[in-house]
Amino acid sequence: MPAKPNTRPFWEVKRLEQMTVREWESLCDGCGLCCLVRFEDEDSGEVIPTRVACRLFDDGACRCRDYANRKQYVPDCIKLTPHNIEALEWMPLSCAYRRLHEGKPLPVWHPLITGDPESVHAAGVSVRGQTISEDTLDDPDDALDFEAPDLMRDRSDG
Repeated sequence: MPAKPNTRPFWEVKRLEQMTVREWESLCDGCGLCCLVRFEDEDSGEVIPTRVACRLFDDGACRCRDYANRKQYVPDCIKLTPHNIEALEWMPLSCAYRRLHEGKPLPVWHPLITGDPESVHAAGVSVRGQTISEDTLDDPDDALDFEAPDLMRDRSDG
């Protein structure tokens, strides 16, 4: 009798570095948390998130306006890869890339689990409608006026 084909989803059977580009990109839940301006305290190393988003972030869609060309417009935008995820300690605790790297499951609200790209917003995990663009600030340091320590909490449970 032939063996049953593997019916478990790709994120449960593949390591991050084994995923195709399409699979990798589908892990993004669209929360927008990684698109926020952050500051790092030079003394403590603490990362301070703000509600100020990258100039390319579309607050209504909760996505990058020009993802394919983002590095051209925002040179310091970090391209997430299986090889740098461990070094990016500021990534949201609910982030699928981070969770899978740490051996944790996807959250129940993740679009790959629900089949609904709106589930991340319905669960209250995303920053849709809660940000301002960095382009509206007079000075980049003004982003500190919009500190959002609540965004550091683990939102995996919604």
